[in-house]
Amino acid sequence: MQISDIRIIFMGTPDFAVASLDALIQAGCNIVAVVTAPDKQAGRGMQLQQSAVKQYAFSKQIPVLQPEKLKNETFIATLKALQPHLQIVVAFRMLPEIVWSLPPMGTINLHGSLLPQYRGAAPINWAIINGETTTGVTTFKLQHAIDTGNILLQEPIPILPNENAGQLHDKMKVIGAALLVKTIQQLAFGTLKEIPQSELTKSAAQSIKHAPKIFTETCLINWEQPAENIYNLIRGLSPYPGAFTYLDGKKLKIYQATIDNASPKNIPPGTFVTDGKSELKIAALNGWLHIADLQLEGKKRMNVASFLRGYRHLLP
Repeated sequence: MQISDIRIIFMGTPDFAVASLDALIQAGCNIVAVVTAPDKQAGRGMQLQQSAVKQYAFSKQIPVLQPEKLKNETFIATLKALQPHLQIVVAFRMLPEIVWSLPPMGTINLHGSLLPQYRGAAPINWAIINGETTTGVTTFKLQHAIDTGNILLQEPIPILPNENAGQLHDKMKVIGAALLVKTIQQLAFGTLKEIPQSELTKSAAQSIKHAPKIFTETCLINWEQPAENIYNLIRGLSPYPGAFTYLDGKKLKIYQATIDNASPKNIPPGTFVTDGKSELKIAALNGWLHIADLQLEGKKRMNVASFLRGYRHLLP
């Protein structure tokens, strides 16, 4: 079988998914329809915004479906009428069984980790927050429990010491797209072997880490933590949603910092120290975080020198 013989419905919404959709089209895959999120109001004018995947699909004249509810009878009937052999999911919402079980070849998901590690909504963020030096991408078959289906292919990706979640995201979407194409090619050639995740979890049961959704409380910096933990939190939440602390009762997001392991003797964690010009450091449990890029609530994001020009009262 040629990959062009496989009728594929692609499901995804953000820019991360566009890279995969583009790679599949460039490889000659037959994308018969795209399913993406409904248009949403956004921006100051509250104008309707189309998802990145919808915009790309329109540019390629691919039919687009935007169901409010995935169990809607009309939507299900439309999927069946398209007669897909396979569905591919990249950065989309959780599918009901009536949808993921519909194609005879199943539904394949691209996930931003080396499963079974970091199952969940935010694998890129949590890998960096936890100080990992390696992550990866995985293609797997969907089944009942989220992110637990049989593994198809995996590709390890190094996490660089200064890399943040945005940079890793951009690297991962390209590598993930290539892995997805490779997966479909092997599926077409009949050389793909499925590996149950249970075989991998037996040996790693004590060290399985999860990647739950990021909430506001996750982003609040605890300055009584070691400096390295705080540094990883800042990287793992940059550029979005952003790790934060408080300054004069206002939320202060920190996007970039460096570590200074010099002990802040007799200085309480969370203390701001600055020269008023180009240096702003905050005491942690066992070191300092030198802040480089930040944003005060109600203000624009800026480098530390620009910030200090308007915040002279931090000087001792």
